[in-house]
Amino acid sequence: MAKKKYIIQKAPFVVPTTDGKIIKEHFGLASDGNPKISIAHMKAPAGWSEPFQTPEFDEYTFIIKGKKQFIIEGETVVLEAGQSIKIERNTRVQYSNPFTEVCEYIAICTPAFSMDAVNRED
Repeated sequence: MAKKKYIIQKAPFVVPTTDGKIIKEHFGLASDGNPKISIAHMKAPAGWSEPFQTPEFDEYTFIIKGKKQFIIEGETVVLEAGQSIKIERNTRVQYSNPFTEVCEYIAICTPAFSMDAVNRED
C-alpha cells in the first residue's frame, strides 16, 4: 500500500499558558514534531501582551477577529480582521492586544516555533 501524502490533524495540541492566551498548534514541534513549520490558531484576551522578543524564525500572522498590536523595531503597527503581516526572523518585536475584545488569529512560523528560538527578553 502506498504511503499517504497528507496528514489530517483532527485535534491540535493545546499549549499550556499562564497569560490567558489560547494556543492550539495544528502542526509544529509540540503537535507532530515538525521542525520546519508551525501553524497555530490563537486567541489573545483583551489586555494581553508578551515581552519583547527576537525570534530566530519568520512569523506570519493572519487576523481573523479583533485587533492585534505589534511593536516592530520601535514602530507600532495595528492589524484588524482580514489583514496579515510577515515579520522576518531576527527582528525585535512585541505582540499585544491592548484592546477591549479578544483577538483571534492564525500564526505560522518557519522554521517551527520553539521556546529556545524565540529569545524573549526578561
